[in-house]
Amino acid sequence: MSDSATVQNASRPQAPLLIEIVQGLEDELRPEGRRVAVSLDSDLERDLGFDSLARVELLLRVERAFEVQLPQELFASARTPGDLLEALAGAASAPRPVPAAVTVPAAEQALAEPAPAATLVEVLEWHAERHPDRVHVLLYGEGGVESELTYGQLLEAGRGVAYGLISREVAPGRAVAIMLPTGAAFLHSFFGALLAGGVPVPIYPPLRRAGLEDHLRRQAAILRNAEAVVLITVPEAKPFASLLQAQVPGLRHVVTTDELRLPGPYPRRPAVNGADLALLQYTSGSTGSPKGVMLSHANLLANVRAMGRRIQVDKEDVFVSWLPLYHDMGLIGAWLGCLYYAIPLVLMSPLAFLTRPADWLWAVHRYKGTLSGGPNFAYALCLQKIRDEDIEGLDLSHWRFAFNGAEPISVDTLNNFCRRFAPYGFQGQAMTPVYGLAENSVGLAFPRGRRPPRIDYIEREPFVRRGEALPAAPDHAQAFVSCGEALPGHHIRVVDDHDREVGERRQGRLQFRGPSATAGYFHNREATSAMFHGEWLDSGDLAYVAEGEVFVTGRSKELIIRAGRNIHPYELEEAVARVPGIRKGCVVAFGMADPRDGTEALVIVAETREEDAPRREALRRQVTAAVIDIIGNPPDDVRLVPPHTVLKTSSGKIRRTENRALYQRGELGRRRGKWRQWARLLLSAARAGFRRGAAGLARSSYGGYAWSVFIPAALATWAAVAVLPRRSWRMGMIRVMGRLVSALTLIRLHIENQDQVARSSPCIVVANHASYLDGLVLSFILPGVLGYVVKRELAGNFFTRVFLQRIGAEFVERFDARRGIEDTKHLQAVARKGESLVFFPEGTFVRGPGLRPFRMGAFLVAVEAGRPVVPVSIRGTRSVLPADTWLPRRGTVTITVGEPVYPQGGDWAAAVKVRDAARAQVLEGCGEPDLA
Repeated sequence: MSDSATVQNASRPQAPLLIEIVQGLEDELRPEGRRVAVSLDSDLERDLGFDSLARVELLLRVERAFEVQLPQELFASARTPGDLLEALAGAASAPRPVPAAVTVPAAEQALAEPAPAATLVEVLEWHAERHPDRVHVLLYGEGGVESELTYGQLLEAGRGVAYGLISREVAPGRAVAIMLPTGAAFLHSFFGALLAGGVPVPIYPPLRRAGLEDHLRRQAAILRNAEAVVLITVPEAKPFASLLQAQVPGLRHVVTTDELRLPGPYPRRPAVNGADLALLQYTSGSTGSPKGVMLSHANLLANVRAMGRRIQVDKEDVFVSWLPLYHDMGLIGAWLGCLYYAIPLVLMSPLAFLTRPADWLWAVHRYKGTLSGGPNFAYALCLQKIRDEDIEGLDLSHWRFAFNGAEPISVDTLNNFCRRFAPYGFQGQAMTPVYGLAENSVGLAFPRGRRPPRIDYIEREPFVRRGEALPAAPDHAQAFVSCGEALPGHHIRVVDDHDREVGERRQGRLQFRGPSATAGYFHNREATSAMFHGEWLDSGDLAYVAEGEVFVTGRSKELIIRAGRNIHPYELEEAVARVPGIRKGCVVAFGMADPRDGTEALVIVAETREEDAPRREALRRQVTAAVIDIIGNPPDDVRLVPPHTVLKTSSGKIRRTENRALYQRGELGRRRGKWRQWARLLLSAARAGFRRGAAGLARSSYGGYAWSVFIPAALATWAAVAVLPRRSWRMGMIRVMGRLVSALTLIRLHIENQDQVARSSPCIVVANHASYLDGLVLSFILPGVLGYVVKRELAGNFFTRVFLQRIGAEFVERFDARRGIEDTKHLQAVARKGESLVFFPEGTFVRGPGLRPFRMGAFLVAVEAGRPVVPVSIRGTRSVLPADTWLPRRGTVTITVGEPVYPQGGDWAAAVKVRDAARAQVLEGCGEPDLA
């Protein structure tokens, strides 16, 4: 850009705000305080270090600040802030249009209930015979694009799939696994399986097509337990059919819906009655010991009918759902309920909601949705991610039942959601906490009629000591949310440890029975036996009943019993998190067996950024006081730990068992002295330099010998990797050859905290990059099956391309900004499916020592997928094989696996924090200077 252009740009009124935005992002990317002054001529990449993902974040901030929509090509073409300023001059404002309301065709028709139907098949046939053209499902796609599915179309497509299954000798009662995303193919396949007399088994589908091999391998345990004979899946899974069939002996066919669908005339469907198995519902995440809930046609129809009566379904209802079809809440509560009552279902992709929560609310607005819902986290996500400007013109006044269930319900979330969206027509009485579980099909307790959520405030002391839920004033009381009463025809009771029913307002184990209850777990007698207590089934939850309504208080295995007092960790964690200086959502409370007192010790672990000793002591006293306010006694131990120490699941739930185990081992929040570590690493580097100098005369001869070992080993490894059928075998072969080469060449490989990767999986591994050996060394040492993210240039060589493809590497673009963004989205999808990925976030390496700035890709993948980042420090490869030579040297390579860093949020700021925390650990362990 010329000087005159710079002066002209600087005179524009947008320039100061633009510079402020760019400077703010630059400051975030350089948390060490080494500020670089931004000008309109600053090179975004060379001067400011903005990679393609940082530029995306920058453009997003610019668009929001100036309320414009910038052209996509600017992602790659803009080199300086001045280029952005020029683009702003020609950009038009981009107000979000308010979607027009749509009248669903079926809403004008009468409610149709197939009361005589005994099976789901009879339900569909009843509707298709009476109103084949009635709209059943509207598939809501990106941008609002939709397609309609009528009852007649669903029956016709289901019959075609059934014909294909029968022609493949699927016998009645045999399991048909369905691993498909939300869409028409899933709906067709589900009823195709039923029409063939089979039993559908919905399985979590891959979010993206890459990494299908590993995804299928993880689902093999479910397929074996269900004894599935057919897997209906996406076309991209077909190449892995032989791999899957080797792990699931009874699996005869891996097919797509289109391959199954055959034209009529269709054979007569097998006879099915209400007692026959209609569904095997596996809990999400079932792997090693799957538990498939057996549900008959009678179970499902009883549950659908009971829920419909309780909420008083009518012809004006429209259900809007983003809930996954492989989960009971979306499959039974949303789809099959709408199928039975013939109310239209607007079906969104779960991914559409997770990426843009506002789209859920806009779908409710557009279709005048009356029924919708999700777990508590869905409402919390709307509160966190939706800005006021995203929902201008939104109308939620038609929403009469907003179901909230499937996980603990937060009083704060209920109140805040009602308050936040009241100006948009959301009515407080629409918020409906419910309780259910797969073992009772889906629903068990709903409130009667429409009313605001009932919150029960009780005295803490009697509750924690004797389990008595005595009413109290809201101030300083414990609060629980009512989930209403048992559905019609179903029964709930609360019992003690001897299965004796307790009285009103007494906490105990929640048991249930009724026509929706399962007969047990498929091929799992032990788990079935543990669940049944005579004619009653144990839910595994604690609860009390007050005035006929159920208040769920938590899982029985998480209860802390201390000196005869029953302490619920959730309330303690919320109270401690409100202490200024404690990180919200980063507190865990658990009990530890204390053999001296014969009871449990209460331990509080809380994250804080405070490092000053006197202030930490004051903070500890405040935490103790907060606990005393609730239970009347201090905790036995308050442990203040650094950020990202408290372990959580990928969905953000506290992992109490794992945190308790770390505490027991004395590993919770362990940190090594930074300066002492630096001194030790510098001393180690000096010693290594001395050894290299002493070995200088023998370097050439040693290099020749090393290559005489490397070349045959490399050829043998390449051949083995090329022919071995399983990826785990290939990785095992690489590790064996790596150890052999290490022994023969006297290059010592040492790893610290090796099990950390396995314990944190699936995860994102980030390592410093010092040599061409780094990737090989990690593959030699790190356990498990990991996906290595490598530069796309390596795919140009046949030898490297075949090897890397066979070990599941992901190729990414380093220089094309737009392609880099696409690669990041692809890697996010791979990570969401459970693949552990290895990144070198420096991007490249140079001859001189030093840790370069980290690019943002790995960390945006981590926060978007909710995966922990495991920092790995590589020390020694730079000296074994420097950048400017192919002559290896003898030395020691040390791999240090650090503590996992867990994302606290899903936005850019969270990714920056994860990056900084991970880089600090890598910097500490690699023993090289900081080049950032």
